[in-house]
Amino acid sequence: MTSLRPGSTIGILGGGQLARMLAKAGARLGLRAHVYSPVADDPAFDVCAARTIAAFEDETALAGFAAAVDVVTYEFENVPSQTAAFLEAHSLVRPNPRVLALTQDRLTEKNFVRGLGIETAPFENVESVDMLAAAVSRLGLPAILKTRRFGYDGKGQIMLREGADLAGAYEQLGRAPCVLEGFVPFTREVSVVAARGADGAFRAYDVCENVHEHHILALTVAPARISPQTATASVEMARKIAEAADYVGVIAVEMFVVETTGGELLVVNEIAPRVHNSGHWTLDGAVTSQFEQHMRAVAGWPLGSTRRHGARVEMRNLIGDEVDKWPELLAEEGASLHLYGKKETRPGRKMGHVTRVFAED
Repeated sequence: MTSLRPGSTIGILGGGQLARMLAKAGARLGLRAHVYSPVADDPAFDVCAARTIAAFEDETALAGFAAAVDVVTYEFENVPSQTAAFLEAHSLVRPNPRVLALTQDRLTEKNFVRGLGIETAPFENVESVDMLAAAVSRLGLPAILKTRRFGYDGKGQIMLREGADLAGAYEQLGRAPCVLEGFVPFTREVSVVAARGADGAFRAYDVCENVHEHHILALTVAPARISPQTATASVEMARKIAEAADYVGVIAVEMFVVETTGGELLVVNEIAPRVHNSGHWTLDGAVTSQFEQHMRAVAGWPLGSTRRHGARVEMRNLIGDEVDKWPELLAEEGASLHLYGKKETRPGRKMGHVTRVFAED
């Protein structure tokens, strides 16, 4: 495919805050965003050039959407597989739908990563209480039981400790297919946010460090407090994953850093085939934001510089009623506030974020 021209339309599946920020980044470059979502009051509809409000299973609406756009992308990985397959038959889809299939199932994803020779937490497939008991006997406790599909921000997972009611835990997760992950004694969580272009070009942002509260990302700091050798190794892991998946767009690879006698060990936790919350710092803290970078990549354009502004950048999520601090954040010198335009504030809901760029570490 030749590069799209300014004025072309990029279709985005999903209408949340990630689609909102993608649409805004594209508009700055003269790219139109057509957002497709079944939720009529999604925040991306405030800023897009065109919209389709329909179910992801509505093939008539999907066909009209595909005909109206020049390329299709998505803001979340749980797009139904039949939706992605239908759109691929009618339009170019980036990243390719095979990446969706890969990342929608934790077992498939972990086997893929392991197949590349990259370390993951030890894991076992679980499809019954008996399989769970056998997995616990092999991996030991503590361990984390996770549904293979549809888990995010701590949802769809249970920590199992000594004496845990295995049958009760499996029942709590709806007896869905799961993976049991052995506990990783990490010292910090980091992520690599990077992009791969249609021409195979690859650019990564500084590895960032993430702090979670109540299983939800609360704070990201760039750069991460890791050795230069570990940072280089983590970026190379992300590159290897992106190249093996023939990926086009922004990708995030979450990793654990484990301190060993031989130095820092990296363990891949999860792949996100999209722009990512831990990359929000790039909106104010890098030459090219992750959102602009993704729109460049799916349009077939050259990737932009990932150089960081300042010595350190911090991004803090505004979760639930933390968004009520918006007046004082607007008054704070050096704070850059981003509100997502969501109409209802709920506990645990990401309502916005604030970025601070520090000239000195």
